Amino acid sequence: MSETQQVDDRPGAGPPPANSVDRFFKISARGSTVGREVRGGFATFFTMAYILVLNPIILGSAKDKFGDQLDSVQLVTATALVAAVMTIVMGVGGNLPLALAAGLGLNAVVAFQIAPLMSWDDAMGLIVLEGLLICVLVVTGLREAVMYAIPQPLKQAISVGIGLFIAFIGFVDAGFVSRIPDAANTTVPVQLGATGALTGWPILVFCLGVLLTIGLLARKVKGAILISIVTMTLVAIVVNEIADVKSWGLTTPQVPDDVVASPDFGLLGDFSLFGAFGEVSVITVVLLVFTLILSDFFDTMGTVVGISAEAGLLDEEGKVPNLGRVLLIDGAAAVAGGASSASSATSYIESAAGVGEGARTGFANLVTGGLFACALFLTPLLTIVPMQAAAPALVAVGFLMMTQVKHIDWDKYEIAIPAFLTIAVMPFTYSITNGIGAGFVSYVLIKTVLGKAKEVHWLLWGTSALFLIYFAIDPIEQLLNAK
Repeated sequence: MSETQQVDDRPGAGPPPANSVDRFFKISARGSTVGREVRGGFATFFTMAYILVLNPIILGSAKDKFGDQLDSVQLVTATALVAAVMTIVMGVGGNLPLALAAGLGLNAVVAFQIAPLMSWDDAMGLIVLEGLLICVLVVTGLREAVMYAIPQPLKQAISVGIGLFIAFIGFVDAGFVSRIPDAANTTVPVQLGATGALTGWPILVFCLGVLLTIGLLARKVKGAILISIVTMTLVAIVVNEIADVKSWGLTTPQVPDDVVASPDFGLLGDFSLFGAFGEVSVITVVLLVFTLILSDFFDTMGTVVGISAEAGLLDEEGKVPNLGRVLLIDGAAAVAGGASSASSATSYIESAAGVGEGARTGFANLVTGGLFACALFLTPLLTIVPMQAAAPALVAVGFLMMTQVKHIDWDKYEIAIPAFLTIAVMPFTYSITNGIGAGFVSYVLIKTVLGKAKEVHWLLWGTSALFLIYFAIDPIEQLLNAK
């Protein structure tokens, strides 16, 4: 660790603060400057700004139980607003260069797992409930109990499974993969393209986008995902003008009449905190909320520790400064995301781009949050991106999440088998909940068979029991009805 990376917040330990802002954020004390913080804030924004495109596409492409869809323009506003407000709150309250926005993976759970079971208001109510429960876990100190209950390899397997699931969503939504209609002469569930071959200009845009994205990632270009989305959107606009394509899907890439527009806050407050209990069973609600908490809570822990370590902000015992406040703000971000229908907001690992530019304090968040606030007025630009230009980002994010697989010990079957089932079941059943359940139940079973039942945390026993009921709910209901 270089000298400039060392952190010491003791009075008089670093250069004297230049002004009250420097003193409040400890900019000089942490070996940084206002210039570095500003550069870091810009770098973080442009690295994670893709969420302003992807979140509306993922949520806007899904239908709830009643066939309703969320408005993409309103989703852009909600996504930008939550990112702006909560990033600034994290900067001021947590004093870490850690930006927040709607979480990829979490929004997939909402769109493809929760919404089909209930209304959008009910689904967003579960997000609010999840955030409130995370805040309770933080305040009561139960976060350590939850953190230690789940074996680390299973946490990594969950991340990998979600990555594969997100990538699969990208391939399907772009039209690269399609479902084969039921036919007597085939048992294959999916195929390449719409007819078994890649046809049409939109597919070409997607393929070129994937190649561009992986090329930029391989060269470690900062903002690779955002660069790819912008570039391929411009290509799609040109293609659409020349070829007059009719099959882009939900969004047709066209030059907007206006670049700037007033934000539409129509989705704010559209949630029902306990409405889900009237649509599905209590067991299902508990499992869905647990899935959200699991994904959000552990992703946040890993992100916070990783960013703090990279910035040289960990103390001698490896602890994160202001961890309690940081986790509480992250929980509040989930509440804000649900209350605005933007899905659960969480800390972003892309904040590492800002740290790489020198950011060491929450002052960088003021810059990042301010840029998200500016994006509130750029909705026309953000709603012309077709799925074929945005989907390569989902494939790229899937790859990045997949890298966690290297930390799993595949020679140790008692963890390798549950990890495999977690990873495989998610994309194969189009359900994150099913994957987590398969991993937990198989882990408890194998530990018991090997005579190591005492090694399983009681929280994991209880959760696995809930998952067994969840998987067997149909025969259980039939048995109860028969009586």
